[in-house]
Amino acid sequence: MKKIVSVSLGAAKRDHAYETEFMGQRFHIERIGTDGNWDKAINLIRELDGKIDAFGMGGIDLYIYIAGKRYVIKDAQRLTAEARKTPMLDGSGLKNTLERKCIMDVQEEGIIDFRGKKVLMVCAVDRFGMAEAFDSVGADLTLGDFIYALGLPIPLHSLKTLRILGGIAAPFVVRMPFDKLYPTGSQQEVIIPRYAKYYYEADVLAGDFNYIRRYLPDKLDGQVVVTNTTTREDMKLLKERGASKVITTTPDMGGRSFGTNVIEALMVTLMGRPLEKIAAEDYYAMLKELQMKPGILDLENYDA
Repeated sequence: MKKIVSVSLGAAKRDHAYETEFMGQRFHIERIGTDGNWDKAINLIRELDGKIDAFGMGGIDLYIYIAGKRYVIKDAQRLTAEARKTPMLDGSGLKNTLERKCIMDVQEEGIIDFRGKKVLMVCAVDRFGMAEAFDSVGADLTLGDFIYALGLPIPLHSLKTLRILGGIAAPFVVRMPFDKLYPTGSQQEVIIPRYAKYYYEADVLAGDFNYIRRYLPDKLDGQVVVTNTTTREDMKLLKERGASKVITTTPDMGGRSFGTNVIEALMVTLMGRPLEKIAAEDYYAMLKELQMKPGILDLENYDA
């Protein structure tokens, strides 16, 4: 049996394990949170290195992408440096393929028509492929990168502006302590309904769930949420707050959607090739072969 472990800086209470079969191979998939404890995460990677088939890197990204240019997050290298024998995936390869495909599938299959819809992407540099897909189908974008990652009330409304301003800010941002940019550990359980007006103005809330949750207003008005790494408790919360539907870019596995880092680790294990020899076309081909579709959940009929 193949084994994949996502070592996450996130909360341990969100841990999950699941066994499944893909392309004739049995997989044990597990997510282990370290509550923001870097030393615990590093020791866990050292302990498992060479003993499992692939690591997922959870709760942090190795890269952010802006218009095809890749920027390395300095703190993430502390984790990748410890995976000397086992490949470690942060999900960035899939964010540019799977999440782009998810939006196009939802649009083309008539599940939701995003044309003209007001879409708030809480952080687009984390999911630039998704942002480009929304833009290509005619959505009215608000990009919250400066608002929710940096605490600056500066909404952006075009990818062109994000490319310019993001390109200026990125070299400095990736050197900041990661916990200043993104909630880790117990901070993932804290909800601060700040800058709520952008949520109220949107028809669709999209992007990383920890960002969406952290700034979630007390009451929504039927917004659709496009995200992943959601649990049953997350669905219950979104229903209570008034969201109407949740679309997860990764499928449900035993009651929750895993992050793209886990799905990418699964795919790389199946491909059996070095990371440097895997291109976007390889991910698209495997997505087609796996017939991986978005998860669609109507919250009106959801009973946690």
